[in-house]
Amino acid sequence: MTRPRRDPRAERAAMQVAAAPRPRYDRKAPASRGRPRRDPRAEQETRRVPGGARPRYDLSQTVRFGPAPDAEPAPRPAADTPLIVEAPAFLVAVVPDALGGRLSAHDRQVLGAARALAGREGGVALVSLGPCEGGGQAGADRHVALESPAGDDPASRAAGIAAALRELRPRHVLFPESLAGGDLARRVALRMGAPLFDNAEVVGPQGLVRPARGRRVEQRVAPGLLATVAPDAVAEHAGPPREARPLALESPSAEPPPSPILSAVRIPADPATVPLALARFVTAAGNGIHDLDTFRQLVAALHATPGASRVLCDAGLMPRHAQVGASGTVLAATCYFALGISGAPQHLQGVAGCEHVVAVNTDLHAAMIERAGLAIVQDAQAVMPALLRLLAEEEGR
Repeated sequence: MTRPRRDPRAERAAMQVAAAPRPRYDRKAPASRGRPRRDPRAEQETRRVPGGARPRYDLSQTVRFGPAPDAEPAPRPAADTPLIVEAPAFLVAVVPDALGGRLSAHDRQVLGAARALAGREGGVALVSLGPCEGGGQAGADRHVALESPAGDDPASRAAGIAAALRELRPRHVLFPESLAGGDLARRVALRMGAPLFDNAEVVGPQGLVRPARGRRVEQRVAPGLLATVAPDAVAEHAGPPREARPLALESPSAEPPPSPILSAVRIPADPATVPLALARFVTAAGNGIHDLDTFRQLVAALHATPGASRVLCDAGLMPRHAQVGASGTVLAATCYFALGISGAPQHLQGVAGCEHVVAVNTDLHAAMIERAGLAIVQDAQAVMPALLRLLAEEEGR
């Protein structure tokens, strides 16, 4: 028995037929073999006939949603319209530093943490000694402005805050973990007899978290009555502004118990000796400053802490501990005044945490000019004597 002879041409033709795409349906097939073919033209003519069959979807009817066409559109709330909470289920109180009647960046972060604790049902009450601005923008629903005690006695301040909190009866009270805020929190905790959870870096309804044992472990507790919030750990309030409605208390003040200390006076530190990491106002010189004697006179007249760029420190014109930047000291100052500094990347990293930046430079497109909130495009050597003259005139008045 012999095998049939192989035909390569026939095999290729069969493979081509098998690989060709097949139609999904046969358009020429009679109607009896499958579903009748749809005729769009006939359906369109049927819609045009008044007594014809109506289609499944009547396109002649239009369904309108919302108000009638002749009705006036409802006004949309403005972006700066405060959100009002009439009767909050509970309150989260915040006691800020509020130096000079203004909230610091740390205070706004604490208010952001309080908003996380309050959620949708609770409200945030700002309890300040004296007037305080910007509470609504930072997320405060209520504002309790207490009378500042006579003098600068920490015991009197703690007594007033403790008395106000007893009457306000908040569910939680947050303080900033700063030099003044941390001291006030511990004094208030001692007067109220309540435990204090300090240096919280995570704040939420589920709990408070802080690092421990050299940041190798975390301590987590349920939110209690008193707590302090670490700096740069919680984000500020980014939602709509709040009302910050003034709230008056019936007995906001309390007399402190007798103390063996007869008098206490706060002695401010010399700005020239304050470390850069703790300074609130820093004036720094860059490569554009040649007269360092005038620079030092200006720093003393402004009551600022002196700083410098890396170029001056490398040249030995300024001490190494005065260097500002990622390779020097990272600042957390309220105001940074840069004279003749162009703004290298490592220097900008050192001033990223400053709230206000003022720059003087001849280059309009310098990086420091772009970073500054207030810029003076001028030679810093000519600006320094002018500032000294203005400061002398102010003191003469």
